[in-house]
Amino acid sequence: MRKTVLSFGETLWDLLPSGPALGGAPFNLACRINSLGDRGISVTRLGRDKLGCKAREQMAAWSMDASQVQTDDDHPTGTVQVTLDDKGNPKFFIIPDVAYDFIDVTGELLELAAAADCLAFGTVAQRARTSRLSLLRLLEAAGKAVKFLDVNLREGCFFRETITESLRKATVLKLNLQEAHYLAELFEISLSSLPEFCAEMIEEWSLSCCLVTLGEHGAFGASANGKKVYVAGHEINVTDTCGSGDAFSAGFIHEYLRGKSLAECCQLGNALGSMVAMQPGATTPIRMEEGREFLKARRRRFHESSLRPFEVD
Repeated sequence: MRKTVLSFGETLWDLLPSGPALGGAPFNLACRINSLGDRGISVTRLGRDKLGCKAREQMAAWSMDASQVQTDDDHPTGTVQVTLDDKGNPKFFIIPDVAYDFIDVTGELLELAAAADCLAFGTVAQRARTSRLSLLRLLEAAGKAVKFLDVNLREGCFFRETITESLRKATVLKLNLQEAHYLAELFEISLSSLPEFCAEMIEEWSLSCCLVTLGEHGAFGASANGKKVYVAGHEINVTDTCGSGDAFSAGFIHEYLRGKSLAECCQLGNALGSMVAMQPGATTPIRMEEGREFLKARRRRFHESSLRPFEVD
């Protein structure tokens, strides 16, 4: 049965050295959810401009559900300047005061939230009051849906208050290692042990799961029932890592909504993250069958030695 995932927040154009690519973490997630066979609905807002029209055309070409893509007459479609370091890691400059800062709530959207299996969100779109208040209304309406928080800290786009409120609302938290360091300092939690950090975050914020992606070294996950798993990274030829974290989220959510084990959720997420890093941009479709085949290939792995006791194959 297809699951419905609402993905709230920014749709924007990544202005990459290789040319513009449609992106934004929530959009990337919705796109990836669709390619896995579920229903990913992007809850976002575009300007009535050329980039907005081009984004809608791309969504149509990918057969995405654009029913909750709003149009703004007063603000432009979002853009972000992206530069890559020599390892393909991106650095972002996100343009403020754009259409996705003004996402509105409708009765139809509230009904969708009430029926959704998962509501995914981050912090970037919460930089603006209108979108932040709209998100809070949707989280309230979403009831028993999984609330998946990809904290996604971007310079100038987050505040302690929005992080704290987001953690209160979330059931699953996903972050990268740099973000884990930031939250550890912010909330005065030790990060000398990643498993202990995740366990403390779960207890402090009443989370079901805490997930930390580790770049080329894979990902670590912990759950409220005490389960802890580490999935080592795959040896790949990196093109750029834009969208890798969003692909991890999509793979994890796909399995999690089907009651799969924490290990299975992290394994598929880790595989999809690696596959996206092998191609330019963040949204080239990957089918579920391709993800399964990637896992069967038995590539060389990159391990984080301190997490070996929790490793799953």
